[in-house]
Amino acid sequence: MEMKVMDFIDMAASNEFFKLVVLVIVFDTIFGVLRAVREKKFNSCAGIDGAIRKIGMIVSLVFMLAIDMLVKVNLIGFIPEAARNQLGLNSVGMAEFFALLYIAYEVVSIFKNMALCGLPVKSVWKKVRELLGKYTDELPDTDGLDGNSTTGSVEGYRQQEK
Repeated sequence: MEMKVMDFIDMAASNEFFKLVVLVIVFDTIFGVLRAVREKKFNSCAGIDGAIRKIGMIVSLVFMLAIDMLVKVNLIGFIPEAARNQLGLNSVGMAEFFALLYIAYEVVSIFKNMALCGLPVKSVWKKVRELLGKYTDELPDTDGLDGNSTTGSVEGYRQQEK
């Protein structure tokens, strides 16, 4: 069966994991830019490094979707059973596996940026980080929130009034 380029683009665009990765990248970029404006300097989300990382995520997912079409690999065994049951997953290809990792990474970054923008989400950020910490040590740095960087800690930022 021959697949044309437009068919592949339609297939990628209809992949829910791909859509979620794009969505979290957009949210992380928005809050990263807001944080950069607040701090009056570039950060890992609004600078060139962040842009390269985000473009790399999208490009790698496109290639992994193509590989998934050619080679059927089920990586469900690498997903913790609790997460597998919560998400209702029966099989996970390479693209979906890495999409889940990218989503987890970006969600932590989104909450970090929201907290550093002064939004009252620090407790949510801690819970998300704690939950994801059960499954991986590969999470974004927390220097800005822990007070271990030149940007200070989240306590130094005034939170939005309720």
